[in-house]
Amino acid sequence: MKQRVLIIGGGLGGLFSGAILAKEGLEVTVLEKNKIIGGGLQSFRMWGEDFDTGMHIIGGMRPGGNIYRLCSYLGIIDQVCVRDVDHDCTDRLYFAEDQRYYTIAEGKNTFVETLSRQFPHEHDGLKAYVEALFRLSEEVDLFYLRPSKDLIPMHSAQFNMSAEAFIAQYINDKKLRSVLAYMNPLYGGRAQQTPAYVHAIISVLYINGPSRFVGGSLRFAHLLAETIQRHGGKVLGATEVTHIGVTDRQVTCVETADGQHFEAEYYISAIHPCALLKVIDSDAFTKAYRTRLETIPNSYSAFSLYVKLKPNSFPYINHSEYFMTRYADIWQFGRDDKPWPLGFLFMTPPNEGQGAFASKVLVTAPMAFSQVEAWEQTTIGHRTADYRQWKEQQCNQLLAMVEVLHPGFSTCIEAVNTASPLTIRDFYGAKEGGICGYSKDCNNLALSQLPVVTKVSNLFLTGQNNNLHGFCGVPLTAIQTCEAILGRNYVLNQLNHETANSTLSVPRDDARLG
Repeated sequence: MKQRVLIIGGGLGGLFSGAILAKEGLEVTVLEKNKIIGGGLQSFRMWGEDFDTGMHIIGGMRPGGNIYRLCSYLGIIDQVCVRDVDHDCTDRLYFAEDQRYYTIAEGKNTFVETLSRQFPHEHDGLKAYVEALFRLSEEVDLFYLRPSKDLIPMHSAQFNMSAEAFIAQYINDKKLRSVLAYMNPLYGGRAQQTPAYVHAIISVLYINGPSRFVGGSLRFAHLLAETIQRHGGKVLGATEVTHIGVTDRQVTCVETADGQHFEAEYYISAIHPCALLKVIDSDAFTKAYRTRLETIPNSYSAFSLYVKLKPNSFPYINHSEYFMTRYADIWQFGRDDKPWPLGFLFMTPPNEGQGAFASKVLVTAPMAFSQVEAWEQTTIGHRTADYRQWKEQQCNQLLAMVEVLHPGFSTCIEAVNTASPLTIRDFYGAKEGGICGYSKDCNNLALSQLPVVTKVSNLFLTGQNNNLHGFCGVPLTAIQTCEAILGRNYVLNQLNHETANSTLSVPRDDARLG
């Protein structure tokens, strides 16, 4: 008889954990509170367009990349459709302070040479900086899908220093330091807190080349769900867990809002730890552990615009654009004592058979949850008139800044929808709408490092609040969670064995525009 695993939460972490365990012969059931599975992979359809809500830019999906290989192991890589961004310009930055543009290019050498054109005096520093980034990433075996040799890995002194200080070790020019930290919003970066290894891993992913989902990220969630189902498992949407029973430090059952009762040998929580505390028996964890989970700071949230464009009015741009206000504020995103917005991400998501013109635009700007605290007791469909008025004001403020980046953009707009930190909180179940899970603090790593095992012997954790967040970090954490059940290095050994001679490849929609 198969051992049963019940997974609470059908986001990226829950689905990857379920797909791995189902492939390895366990009987998997995934319970997701929303009708639509996927968490950050969720899409919504409006005005005839599919809009992704979270996974806009993805790393690790180039041939040989870590998530590419993980998808190959699961047997789905040939069904994932992505589009690589421009090799000579993966990202374009604009700083309003001096109206300067900067180009970020793919590949170690090209990255260095491209930035050296504007900072020739920092060529050697840039080269040393990039080598140091890759050196730090090599300290994380899991990032390269290598079986771990040590239970407690040893790290260099740079690994846990602040990212801000790490950059300054190699770069003297203060403007270039800010340019190199432009991806802060992608990992919730904070001054003197974010560890260098987080900055290094995200930077290496993007230097190696980012990609975009074609036709929406929800398809990827469905591929993972289909993998679970193909191996005999179930993925149940609109099934909210309301109670987790625990006896003698073991989960005994899970109950849902519609009265269902589930039992298994193993349980995985793929929801925010604070959401877990609300439904699990109060004596399951010690008071100290509960207090710790409730007091770890969350990453900041975001305010987003989903723009439907008039036909043939605005070009498709095959890279992301970042608008920054001031160089000195690059580490200050998400602070409520700073004017909003300090900057934003602008991108044109690709459709199947993407032509020269875009049909939609995403604009997202980091935002502190304190901006919406006045309405934190409201829920979806029950917001107040003053909240809607506030959202309209923020929308207009963002669009005015977009107009600086792309003069005349307002004339291309057919319709706009908005999402605030409350939207993220309520759809994702993320405390305070945090987009990157718990904040990492190099000054107190013990506080922000959350193991996948718990004192409840058959309950495990996964998701963006453990280790790294995002499209790369969450699947890698899922491997750790699964190995806590299957055995140390089990999944990695299986993966490396099965993908050694794989001939599968990901479909790529890489037609270059004329």
